[in-house]
Amino acid sequence: MRLRRSWLPVFLLASLAASAADAPIQGFPPALPAADLVLRDASIATLDPLQPHVQALAVKDGRIAALGSDAEIARYIGPHTRVMDLHGAFVAPGFMEGHGHLLDTGESLMELNLGEAPNWDAIVAMVKAAVARARPGEWIVGQGWQQSKWNKVPQPNVDGLPLPASLDAVSPRNPVLLSHTSGHAIYANALALKLAGITHDTPDPAGGSIVRDAQGDAIGALRDTAGDPVFAAYNRYLATLPPQELAAHKEQALKLAMQNEVSKGITGFVDMGEDFRTADWMKQQAAKGFPLRLYVNIAGEPVAALDANLAKYRTLGYADDHFTLRGVGEILSDGALGTHSAWFLKPYTDAPGISGKNVVAMHDIRQIARIAARDGFQLSVHAIGDRANREVLDVFQQTYAQDPAAHALRWRIEHAQHLDPADIPRFAQLGVIASMQSIHACSDAPYVIPRLGEQRAEQGAYVWHSLIQSGAMVLDGSDTPVEDTNPIAGFYCAVTRDDGRGQRFFPAQVKTRMEALRSYTWNNAYAVFEDRQLGSLSPGKLADMVVISGNLLTLPADQILRTRVLYTLVGGKLVYERKGAEAWRSGQLFKAMPEFDHVN
Repeated sequence: MRLRRSWLPVFLLASLAASAADAPIQGFPPALPAADLVLRDASIATLDPLQPHVQALAVKDGRIAALGSDAEIARYIGPHTRVMDLHGAFVAPGFMEGHGHLLDTGESLMELNLGEAPNWDAIVAMVKAAVARARPGEWIVGQGWQQSKWNKVPQPNVDGLPLPASLDAVSPRNPVLLSHTSGHAIYANALALKLAGITHDTPDPAGGSIVRDAQGDAIGALRDTAGDPVFAAYNRYLATLPPQELAAHKEQALKLAMQNEVSKGITGFVDMGEDFRTADWMKQQAAKGFPLRLYVNIAGEPVAALDANLAKYRTLGYADDHFTLRGVGEILSDGALGTHSAWFLKPYTDAPGISGKNVVAMHDIRQIARIAARDGFQLSVHAIGDRANREVLDVFQQTYAQDPAAHALRWRIEHAQHLDPADIPRFAQLGVIASMQSIHACSDAPYVIPRLGEQRAEQGAYVWHSLIQSGAMVLDGSDTPVEDTNPIAGFYCAVTRDDGRGQRFFPAQVKTRMEALRSYTWNNAYAVFEDRQLGSLSPGKLADMVVISGNLLTLPADQILRTRVLYTLVGGKLVYERKGAEAWRSGQLFKAMPEFDHVN
């Protein structure tokens, strides 16, 4: 009996030990599947209301696996987990460029950057230097000029625009095509005008205007559709180049644009927009691999072509969620404020005989709206002036009445810069998205009041706060290459409305810090139907993130522009690392991964 009594406890102890191996010991949580990536010692703004601010997160298979404290997320670290110690750096959902032009951005990085020129004389000097390097007949192309920002007015001038003698003198044998920063005007030299067939007797086209001197001769400045013949002449020139040269140029433009975007923390890009042929090419490139997620809109096609072909182009989540096409736009209902071609209910204060231009006829926009509704496509219409916005809202309202299902398509007005007070609540009432670009307000501020007068500017210029308060969805972006794609600059403008000259442009319309962050992240994700996958850092969502040197939500406003993007991650993969960013982490992790650093 003694022997059996001593044997029973041994048996029980062995059984308990075996059970303990299969069950958690009190006070010690079970092991969890190891993450591919862990970010820790960070200040993470998740935009998830259940866990709005955390210290660490884990990524598994390209998605957020868990959020929590360093200690909680340590349970996800296995022998092969890559760990980034961020030493307090700020992490947010990846920025989405809500409105940009991707290939144009790449082209701008390969052309003359006219935005750097302080005046017309400097632009002429840039063209002269380019001519010295060019072959006779080769086109000289640049973009980014804005006469309202020049430090001196050219003399003589027409509406602040120079006469052509100085440009023609430095480029007699090379056509010159210089695009305004807004994309709604160009300046061409005499040879380019000749190749385009524009003479003294050429009438203004529908939706455009030719700027003329006192004798009625074209000076070279062409607004909106008036520039189309020059672009056609340029395209004829390009068609004479070897096909392999054109293909290499196009691929380089796309590569430069995407590297530029991810270097600014952009993980998703809404392209406004491309024709069918270019969209096909972009889809082929996506199959080879993109560093960011691209959302393409169809534009530049005749109404008949849209009617016949739009439906077959619908593409969702192609190339591992890196290429989507489900939108039409941007359709131009008017021009731009800087070129006096934005369409207003009343004339410009500084040009009493002008109230702007309807670029694409409203009849055509109504037809495009019908086609988009029929085929289940999102529609994005450019509207800057208050009349343009009213006309587009009317088209949307009429279409919704005829086809109620179109309400679910998240139609958008691009820019929505100047609104009549009566139209502000209509965005929320109709469910129309206001796709705005905060940086435009700061850039345009110096000439808004001269163009429109104090009262109109205060009541309707860039009224983000009023739209948000009314319940409207407001986005953010840059309209790159019109503005630098940098979201930090856009964020700063959104929360300060600082015009760069020590003045705050109607500061009652600022966004809160969180509104500004949401405009660049969750709101943009919603606007492209990706709010269930992107826009916040929530378990199960795609791990698109940006790591920034300072906390945008808490930094003093005067320090926001000093922050820098350190890392950009798409699907948990590092697609950009800033040189010197290793100071923010310990160890040598990611050392072997590619670096795309284009920050000056």
